[in-house]
Amino acid sequence: MRYDVVVAGAGHNGLVAAAYLARAGRRVLVLERQDHVGGLAISAQAFPGVDARLSRYSYLVSLLPTKIVKDLGLRVELRRRRYASYTPLGESGLLVDNGDEARTAASFRAVTGGDADYAAWRDFYAMTARVAQAVAPTMLEPLRAAAGLRKAVGDPEAWRDLFERPIGEVVDERFADDTVRGVVLTDALIGTFADPATDLLANRCFLYHVIGDGTGEWNVPVGGMGAVSGALEAAAREAGAEIRTGAEIVGVDPSGEVTFRDAAGEHAVSGERVLVNLPPAVLDTLMGREAAAPEGAQLKVNMVLSRLPRLKDARVEAREAFSGTFHINEGRDQLARAYEQAARGTIPELPPAEVYCHSLTDPSILGPELRGRAETMTLFGLHMPARLFTKNPEKGRSEALAATLASINSVLAEPLEDCLLAAPDGTPCIEVKTPADLEHDAGLPGGHIFHRDLSWPYGEAGRWGVETEHERILLCGAGAVRGGGVSGIPGHNAAMAVLG
Repeated sequence: MRYDVVVAGAGHNGLVAAAYLARAGRRVLVLERQDHVGGLAISAQAFPGVDARLSRYSYLVSLLPTKIVKDLGLRVELRRRRYASYTPLGESGLLVDNGDEARTAASFRAVTGGDADYAAWRDFYAMTARVAQAVAPTMLEPLRAAAGLRKAVGDPEAWRDLFERPIGEVVDERFADDTVRGVVLTDALIGTFADPATDLLANRCFLYHVIGDGTGEWNVPVGGMGAVSGALEAAAREAGAEIRTGAEIVGVDPSGEVTFRDAAGEHAVSGERVLVNLPPAVLDTLMGREAAAPEGAQLKVNMVLSRLPRLKDARVEAREAFSGTFHINEGRDQLARAYEQAARGTIPELPPAEVYCHSLTDPSILGPELRGRAETMTLFGLHMPARLFTKNPEKGRSEALAATLASINSVLAEPLEDCLLAAPDGTPCIEVKTPADLEHDAGLPGGHIFHRDLSWPYGEAGRWGVETEHERILLCGAGAVRGGGVSGIPGHNAAMAVLG
């Protein structure tokens, strides 16, 4: 059977591409290995008998452009978080309150002993905001060369500090306090194993975390991440795209032929174009080429709590601290020490991590009997590269969880374990996902959540950043140029490349 476009993989980017193309009148088939759409942008009841739908893998939305939401008529609601972050430090902590500038300034003063770092904070993020406003619109256009994007940014100092100098060097120069430096640097390390003092890969990661939709804000999807994928699926189906789940792709040919296997056996379909929403390493394997696996670097811990843990800081309420990003042992020196230990192949002694509680902003993910009586908590651990879990995944997972719980407990007034909700069978509501788990469960080589190392948001002028060496085969997933994160950007760009 022949289609105008065959989309390999029904993750959110594949659904974006399918929706645009079907709306343009193309005959589109989407093939998905799993029994559901959405890839890693899904919600699930992780604990039997506990009515809480968790965003098990990806969990916040920043990069998804408003243009895509409007173009496709997506029925999604994204809520802004009042509190950006809280970083505990001894009996005090650093609170960044989006709704109270004076309180934020006072918190900086209490932690750093003066006003200089808060002034530097405001200047630095004013600069990133200007860069975001300049770069975000270009993400949905044909690529610009580096010189063209630099001209669009229009700020030589910002270009030098964000694109050319290691972000760790810039942060050390601009800020004096170790805690403040660390809070800034975490955006350069999410899902990325790099030394920000020397490696510009950290700069690329930082850029993707601060330019989202021109604001860089990380918003909460009402209903969980599954609501975003559900809206995209509805848009694609309503436009006429055909979506088949339980269809595992086993081969892709440069001619446009795609071979897949389902419960009825093996089949082949052809497309004028094939849009691949799979990691490039997987595409290499499907085309019979040698594949070099990337390395993911994160620990994801999903929890349901019976109550929020108590803080050591009496001036901040737990609901304030945990509704934003709660930083755990993420000072600049702590990050550097954890990187050095992980690079040597050992679980960091005090793993840096951050948590937030989705249900504090959006209680709809909790069933009626849990609302007001439980909260969800999501932890994302840094500097947990796949190499730590390859020899013995179960032992690595156990050691990483124990070290991470010890890390968070070191900054709380009570053990987090005392706050975990028990499922009906008596087991605590906590699950762990390592890079090895993501490779096994989701087919991500090396457990890399961005499919491969993030790219700069520029390239060969006039191209879309989705092209491969084969004219009929395009990337439409996170591994494309300007991919990574829950954005829909590579899905949009692949569709535009097809539509010409």
